[in-house]
Amino acid sequence: MNSDETAHTPESPVQVQARLHHQYFLGLQLMVAVEEGRDVIGEWMFRLFRRQHEQKFLSSFEKLGLSGLPHAVACAKYHVLSNGVGGVRVEYMEESDRKAWVRFRYPRWMYDGAAICGIPVEASRGFLRGWYARNGVSLKNPRLGFVCVSEDMTGQFGLCGYFQEADHDLAPEDRLRFAPAERPPAFDPAVQPSPPDEHWSPQRLAKAARNYAMEYCRNGLLELAGVIGVDRASRIGRRAARLTGLQQYAGMAAALGCRDGNLEDAAGFLELAFGGMGDDTILTIEGPALGATLKHTGLRFVRGIEGDDRALLLTCWNELWLGAIAAHREFLEVDVEASADAVVWKILPRS
Repeated sequence: MNSDETAHTPESPVQVQARLHHQYFLGLQLMVAVEEGRDVIGEWMFRLFRRQHEQKFLSSFEKLGLSGLPHAVACAKYHVLSNGVGGVRVEYMEESDRKAWVRFRYPRWMYDGAAICGIPVEASRGFLRGWYARNGVSLKNPRLGFVCVSEDMTGQFGLCGYFQEADHDLAPEDRLRFAPAERPPAFDPAVQPSPPDEHWSPQRLAKAARNYAMEYCRNGLLELAGVIGVDRASRIGRRAARLTGLQQYAGMAAALGCRDGNLEDAAGFLELAFGGMGDDTILTIEGPALGATLKHTGLRFVRGIEGDDRALLLTCWNELWLGAIAAHREFLEVDVEASADAVVWKILPRS
């Protein structure tokens, strides 16, 4: 079954996957903060956002309609548009061609709900260094920097600041500055940018929101391995995924119209949920005593990834679904067998 081209309703499998991956990324942040400490999460966020920046920043300019704009304006609009595609509210205020503001509004996507209280400030400063301070380098404009006037974890008014093109080249340490006494100009909704319609249909926006959250999880796991090692990253990634699956199952099942019931219900839930990734599945129900087999191919979460990186990602991602099945009222056994191009899920009654 492939759901990539199906109609998107408010409770579509695509949107359920977006929400799940958002929660998994949040769980990873909390677990790294608790298990590894403030300095580690800061370094991890720095590496993650540098990776995201290198993969996404320049390649998205044309699709977001930013080519040819003054650099400070283009950067501010980029953060409004790219975050908006992922469902993140950001406001834009332009002072001049050389100074343009962004203000992230609450609730913050990055730190959903009360979880914001468990994330140290080192995390946000890591992503400011990894992305915002890098824009001028990527654009080959040594005069472009970012000034942060408010942060989330300091109890101010949320992440806010401005891109500014100075009248001189900036030293590396000046590409990111903090000026907590400054305030943005008034917001004018009439000049808020929106993505070009020809590139961003409602269907594509739904998929983009899913991919936005998924990429944070995927790149986050790979960069975490670079900071604390593969074994420790795998342990944290698997446990955070298992807990996320357990915690999110009831909401996912309700959104998809699935029943917290028997073995067949559990198999049907997986089939429908995997379709929200655009993956393909073949489900065989062998009976209440013999179980069900689901052959899962496509595997969007590890597309384009090979070797040890693929193994790390797939091992962690599978735990989301092992957690979801473990959350069922009826106890079930699940065997998972991964090959080069497929994962086979065997769901059996608890012996």
